[in-house]
Amino acid sequence: MPHPQKVVLDGDAMRRTLVRIAHEIVEKHGEPDRLAIVGIHRRGAVLAARLQRLLADLLDADVPLGELDISFYRDDVATRDGGPVILASKIDFPMEGRSVVIVDDVLFTGRTVRAAIEALFDYGRPARVQLAVLADRGHRELPIRPDYVGKNLPTARSERVNVAVEELDGHDGVTITTEDPS
Repeated sequence: MPHPQKVVLDGDAMRRTLVRIAHEIVEKHGEPDRLAIVGIHRRGAVLAARLQRLLADLLDADVPLGELDISFYRDDVATRDGGPVILASKIDFPMEGRSVVIVDDVLFTGRTVRAAIEALFDYGRPARVQLAVLADRGHRELPIRPDYVGKNLPTARSERVNVAVEELDGHDGVTITTEDPS
């Protein structure tokens, strides 16, 4: 039986949210030539590419874009069903001296972001690391706080936040569903 869905962001709202985040990033970065965007696979990488295009337009400059696969950096890799799905990391610019904004779709416990930071430092030592998320649902297990938040979504642990992106899912949107307690 399908779970009831509550739509929290439709495609237009998602686009406006990313535009707002891009403007906030521009406001907080005095040196746009030192800025880089790195997305966490899968949907974070898609959102990062969109943010990168918005930032390039706003700054009228090239903003380096990278992608991180954090599969082997997770602290729960042995306990996840089916093992990790491996996707390629791609960072082809120097990290040193850069202000890197890590992008993810949903911030939950903080473990994914911790793994991303660890993976990022394997590529070099940035001057600063910030975090941008489309949705922050709370329930942190680690002391991680986003610098840029699209939407705060107070949720119960039994709920799931689902992010759909056109590039992977055929449409844009954010919904909340209730999981079966079984």
